[in-house]
Amino acid sequence: MKRKKIAFVIAAILILASAGIYFYYGVLFKEARNIESEMPDFSISAKKLLEDYDADPKKADALYLNKTIEITGQVTKQTDSEIILEMNVFCLFTQKVKPALLNNKVTVKGKCIGYDELFQEVKIDQCTINKQTN
Repeated sequence: MKRKKIAFVIAAILILASAGIYFYYGVLFKEARNIESEMPDFSISAKKLLEDYDADPKKADALYLNKTIEITGQVTKQTDSEIILEMNVFCLFTQKVKPALLNNKVTVKGKCIGYDELFQEVKIDQCTINKQTN
């Protein structure tokens, strides 16, 4: 009887340990996505993206949130690692942005991380510039 209890306890500990390891490595600890190498789920203009979020933020989140999207628009503000398209699409880059993008039309690929109601901006992360036209 005592051996059965010990065997049961050891089996329970092994099952819990296995479940914990699976949860940590399978759910919590995922490798970062390489957005640059992914094909975009959507190609959209910055104005259309803003219109979608202004019309219905929940519906737009269902479409764009955590998706790789390609956005085309005019650069209205630029710093070392970020640009803003059409005054309200905030694009954060992982590397420094080329100078002289201001007032140029660009196509940016990145991951949509949502709408910031305070600043009324759509936030795009892990951005790369796919195309630039003057």
